[in-house]
Amino acid sequence: MDEALDWSDCLTHVEASDIGMRRSNNQDSYAVLLASDPDSWRRRGHVFVVADGMGAHAAGELASKMAADGIPHSYYKLREESPPDAIRKSIREANEQINRRGQANPEFKGMGTTTDVLVILPQGALIAHVGDSRVYRLRGTRLEQLTFDHSLVWEMTASGQFADGAAVNMVPKNIITRSLGPHPHVQVDLEGPYPIELGDTFLLCTDGLSGLVKDEEIGAILGVLPPAEAAQVLIDLANLRGGPDNITVIIARASGPAITWQGMGPVEPLALADERAQRAATQQGPSKKFWAVAAVAVAATIGLMIFSIWVAWLPAAMVAGALITWGILQRFAPPPEPRYLAPGARLGRGPYAACDCPPNEAMVTNLGLLIDQLREAASDGRWSVNWAKFDAFTQQGKLAADRRDYAQAVREFARAQRFMMNELRSQGRVRKGADAGEDVLN
Repeated sequence: MDEALDWSDCLTHVEASDIGMRRSNNQDSYAVLLASDPDSWRRRGHVFVVADGMGAHAAGELASKMAADGIPHSYYKLREESPPDAIRKSIREANEQINRRGQANPEFKGMGTTTDVLVILPQGALIAHVGDSRVYRLRGTRLEQLTFDHSLVWEMTASGQFADGAAVNMVPKNIITRSLGPHPHVQVDLEGPYPIELGDTFLLCTDGLSGLVKDEEIGAILGVLPPAEAAQVLIDLANLRGGPDNITVIIARASGPAITWQGMGPVEPLALADERAQRAATQQGPSKKFWAVAAVAVAATIGLMIFSIWVAWLPAAMVAGALITWGILQRFAPPPEPRYLAPGARLGRGPYAACDCPPNEAMVTNLGLLIDQLREAASDGRWSVNWAKFDAFTQQGKLAADRRDYAQAVREFARAQRFMMNELRSQGRVRKGADAGEDVLN
């Protein structure tokens, strides 16, 4: 990497979380841990985490906070591990901690959380994933979902039980098949690394967003707005559609060449431990059953000596000695050598969904209708609004639509939406929480 390139200015990111319109508390959590210097960046990268908690009372909130706080801390602490091994181990440690906390307190029993972790490294974007929160990548106008939803709908569809897509209508969407906390062990999916190009935009989000905003809309909004504006527009759009759940988003965009594979130049391949060999190593040598057999061989040798059965004593002693020697060697054997990902090789099977999402006429029409609804609600409620500024955004959007500049039209209508929502928030017009009643459009 050219040291003249400022590595700290090559990434633009924003994070935001919203309680939504129907919940009384926010059970989502997030964390961002940026490398503090170029050496940390090369070794550990930048870390982004979202977590969507589940459980009664404050259990879900606690579970997601434990994941968001603990995973980045453990990841950076495990400096001797490769990034894929460290992030997988960090998530498993968080799962064990959440599980223990849930078992220790009846009020927290069964609590859990999803988690998505994005690590941006010189080798590319590495993702670790449990649950139905999502990680997307936008490159140009193509939006790709890089994570697999660990939900009953996705699992049944993937198994071929509903090849025609009927599972979407037949199975509740909110049933997840994997999360941190309910069980002492958890399977963690690893994806990537995905080489990064200039302009690549990554979105981590909970299902409070992805359940209400279509992929095509997400991609178009990410593509035409700066990350800070896009984050707020996406959250507001989910809330305007009812906001039944908490909404959390992190957006990270490659804004400088130093973070891209072209700017990095040659990088070391990522190491990945063989999990089966790793499990054998953590067992600290042979099993208890093996040592029981060795003990029987030693006892038989001693018995043969006591009863002076010298013909059988020597063979028995040789068997016992061989077993003990082999067991000791296995007990203190060095850990297995890691394997390395070949250049261009990736973990996982993503992307799992993709769509081309340039701004188009249909999208502009839908946003225009939403703007009209906002205008009507504000007028009927006689709310104090800076109409001149709102109308300026709206008019620019309509003019852009007339000349078929759909990217500019989406940009202007999105800004009109954002402006109106900010106006309403400043007056306490956007009511939130379990007792909020109707949303602002009803």
